[in-house]
Amino acid sequence: MKDLFKNWNTIPNWISFARIIMVPIFAVLFLNDEIVWSVFVLFLSGFSDFIDGKIARKFNQISELGKMLDPVADKLTQMTIAVLLYLRFSAADGLVKTFSWIFLIFIIKEFVMVAFGAFMVAIGLKPSAAEIYGKAATFAFYAVMLLLFAFAPDVGAFTNLWVIPETLLVILVALTAILCVVAFASYLPTTYKQFKEKYFNKK
Repeated sequence: MKDLFKNWNTIPNWISFARIIMVPIFAVLFLNDEIVWSVFVLFLSGFSDFIDGKIARKFNQISELGKMLDPVADKLTQMTIAVLLYLRFSAADGLVKTFSWIFLIFIIKEFVMVAFGAFMVAIGLKPSAAEIYGKAATFAFYAVMLLLFAFAPDVGAFTNLWVIPETLLVILVALTAILCVVAFASYLPTTYKQFKEKYFNKK
């Protein structure tokens, strides 16, 4: 824990704190049908997620706290988005209502990762950092969800300009869900290795 807060006062960490604060702001805006503003907050969160890592690497501001805060902010944001879209689409009509269950995949995946990550920290292990699959899944998630919040039926802020065909909507969300499951599986070997070294390689 002492090392966790070493050199914590950095710009990337404050950006991650801001992203965590954006989560309830986004949720309140969405639930009050302020869709345009909620899309703006979501875009701001995704953009800040993109730049904080670059700032950390360029200015040598990588910290142990940052390695934890960044994925926490990601998971809280993604879980909130999935819950809100599940509630909205499950109350809709037609195909989007039928496939709304797919958002449960995102919810369960993020909940398991947050809970298990907290458990690993509690027993002195370090949750695995995001690999290429995790980064790709995060990018795809933000891109597709921004598209839904902008143009999806019953949700989109700009459906007066264009509405995503329901079949395309289902395909995009399903592909994102598959990518998230693949990303989740990619964490398992490193996590297993840590448990093996800590508990099974003792002499």
